[in-house]
Amino acid sequence: MTPPPKSHRADYVVIGSGVAGLRAAIELSEKGSVLVLAKSDLSDSATAWAQGGIAVALSDEDEISLHEQDTIKAGDGLCRTDAVTLLVEEGPKYITQLIEWGTEFDRAGTKLAFTREAAHSRSRILHAHGDSTGREIARALLARAHTIPHLHLRAHAFTTSLIVESGTVVGVRFIDELDGSAHELHAGAVLLATGGLGRIYRETTNPDVATGDGMAIAYDAGAILSDMEFMQFHPTALAVKGAPRFLLSEALRGEGGILRNINLDRFMKKYNEAQELAPRDIVARAIVSEMHRTDSAYVYLDMTKKTEEFLKKRFPRIYETCLSYGLDLATDMAPVCPAAHYMMGGVKTDLWGRTSLPGLYAAGETADTGVHGANRLASNSLLEGLVFGARSGQAMMKDAPVTKRHGAALPGSPAPKPGNSTATVQANAKPAASRPYPPAFDKIRDLLWRQVGIMRDGKDLAGAIAALQAIELPKCDKPGRHEYEVRNLHSLALLMALSALAREESRGSHYRSDFPYRDDEKFGKHSIVQKGKEVGLEA
Repeated sequence: MTPPPKSHRADYVVIGSGVAGLRAAIELSEKGSVLVLAKSDLSDSATAWAQGGIAVALSDEDEISLHEQDTIKAGDGLCRTDAVTLLVEEGPKYITQLIEWGTEFDRAGTKLAFTREAAHSRSRILHAHGDSTGREIARALLARAHTIPHLHLRAHAFTTSLIVESGTVVGVRFIDELDGSAHELHAGAVLLATGGLGRIYRETTNPDVATGDGMAIAYDAGAILSDMEFMQFHPTALAVKGAPRFLLSEALRGEGGILRNINLDRFMKKYNEAQELAPRDIVARAIVSEMHRTDSAYVYLDMTKKTEEFLKKRFPRIYETCLSYGLDLATDMAPVCPAAHYMMGGVKTDLWGRTSLPGLYAAGETADTGVHGANRLASNSLLEGLVFGARSGQAMMKDAPVTKRHGAALPGSPAPKPGNSTATVQANAKPAASRPYPPAFDKIRDLLWRQVGIMRDGKDLAGAIAALQAIELPKCDKPGRHEYEVRNLHSLALLMALSALAREESRGSHYRSDFPYRDDEKFGKHSIVQKGKEVGLEA
């Protein structure tokens, strides 16, 4: 007989331990007890993988208005201007706060060092340890979180669903992967900060945890999702046989990297006057076109004009990773191809992270604030997580004020401080052996890559929808994390394909060969989708 779920209560619960979740949790801890649930290790998030940097108008040559213009231009007519204004105006305050909390951004002497990436009109990208910016921000936020007594962090807790009562979200259900036990957690407010869904594609730069869980459980509970057709494909992922699609940061091209086809011809000038520094969607499609034209599986990224000393200092992690696969960036050209990278759409929110369901909030890549429009400007994602994570925390405290503190004895908490014996035990703890992914996992990922990828058309999209509907999902008495992840990916894959089929135009990262032009009159609006309803457009 299956034991009943263990029951807990906290003032606030945050799902996800990336930049958005941690920043919100730190904010929330001012007013009540907070439990952060992470489905893997606390440091295993897309934040920790972010190489390029974080964009902010803080340099002497920059202006907030220019950052705003660049963001809106990259968004291809679909940015929410009020959200963009908030992002760029509040960004400097939260970056300064990060520095005060111990984040070590790279400097030129005593001044912060800024670099430039594609579609930015100024050098405004802060980076840390060359190409480990996200990891450094996550380190600083986790260190801060560990100093707060009533901020609890629980690793290996997989959230399976939201608890909804009378249309209001009042908690979550989760599985402890270390012992398989089921739990119910009630809270005054719930924040989804579970990151993106890049694993829905066969080729992706995303970590294994990026299976869209927050978006899927929000949709299942009845929340509105928006802009699910807009998936950004990073142009340059390492294309070495047998190697994961390791991201080669846009900053490489910002530092002078050149794209060459298999015949070693530089080709970007044919596609855009900005050449290698064109927006990501343009560069990704240009690479695919060259791959098709030359019948090759990749193009080359050429950094050989830079010295070994420069590359080791500016891109230490990238340089060492390439070296481990037999490529010396100082002398060898790196084979690259596009891969799924960042989801612009997600759970629709207002400017404070509120979703369409009372009690439920979303921030970071899980949310669709409208900041990114149809195509994210490089290095705006960490900033969005920081700014809107904090704002979501502020809204949750306002909407669900704490009258009596709960959660003093939450399981596995308070969060162990780095270095003590409890921390060592938690760090070494591993989930019980999980079953392999069901066959549907690879079917979904291959189908999405082939038919709902960088180049789309109506026939392929309709075929993908029919094929997805025919896929048999795993059935078992006691589903584990992998079974839930497959169900989540299947649900979101259908939403993405349906949304892409409904948008009969090309805009930003969404390119339809049968509708190759942007159509503002019909489609200059955000798409919306809700359980039990067809894909529509905002009024």
